[in-house]
Amino acid sequence: MSAALRVVAPLPPYGGYVRAAPPPPQAEVIGVAPYPGAVWIGGYWGWSGSRHVWIDGRWERPRPGYRWAPQRWDRDGDGWRDRPGHWERR
Repeated sequence: MSAALRVVAPLPPYGGYVRAAPPPPQAEVIGVAPYPGAVWIGGYWGWSGSRHVWIDGRWERPRPGYRWAPQRWDRDGDGWRDRPGHWERR
């Protein structure tokens, strides 16, 4: 019996590629932060195999030394490429 090979690689800088342009962002009601210093992560259009779906925003704990880079869709030839939101060093 052979051991299974497991490869760990960093995520690519871009997510999925789709042909359909994302709709305009939806308005969100942000409300009151659940605790002092909470960071609002805005909602965005994700992709669900055949269509765009709205992913609601959420509150997260801040990460010292980091800032939130929001998700975005970048034009790529005749389609669009998803760049997921992520924490990045300041």
